[in-house]
Amino acid sequence: MYKLEPLPYPYGFLEPYIDSKTMEIHHDKHHQTYVDKLNVALEKHKELQNKKVNELLENLNKIPEEIRNAVRNNGGGHANHSFFWPLLKKDVKFEGKIADAINKRFGSFEKFKEEFSNAAINRFGSGWAWLVLDKGKLEIVSSANQDSPLSEGKIPLLTLDVWEHAYYLKYQNRRAEYVSAFFNIINWKKVNENFVNMKK
Repeated sequence: MYKLEPLPYPYGFLEPYIDSKTMEIHHDKHHQTYVDKLNVALEKHKELQNKKVNELLENLNKIPEEIRNAVRNNGGGHANHSFFWPLLKKDVKFEGKIADAINKRFGSFEKFKEEFSNAAINRFGSGWAWLVLDKGKLEIVSSANQDSPLSEGKIPLLTLDVWEHAYYLKYQNRRAEYVSAFFNIINWKKVNENFVNMKK
């Protein structure tokens, strides 16, 4: 059975960019619900209960059809959020091998920021923006709902949640403002770690 790990920092850790109440509701309510519903979906499938959630998402076609959508949505919700929380920290310098790779791939940090922001802002409805490794190449993509790039064979390095529950208390309908604020709280040390580990 899956369980919700504690948020790795206090609710107010990202103030003023993301408010404490949003973090509390986002983690304790929304993320918890994905975990609970994933466990319900797998109740009658003991053989799947000990697998890592990423493994389920990487092999969705092997999940029994009657629970596949539930695993895709709720397993995705659990995996995406578990990946997201450690990526958030204030005042972390853009540096390391990932910075070099981004500058080489996109031309500059500003070009990367523009392309990533566009992916986040223009995602219709709910979803995520991602920086991924796709066949060894850095790419920016977006996904709907709780879909994961893992299901398409891509390796996530960085993500931003653009579901309204991630920002609505503070930013209301101003998604672009939320996306802009995100660049103040990217834990580039963690992104670099993701990148270096995947390149080995």
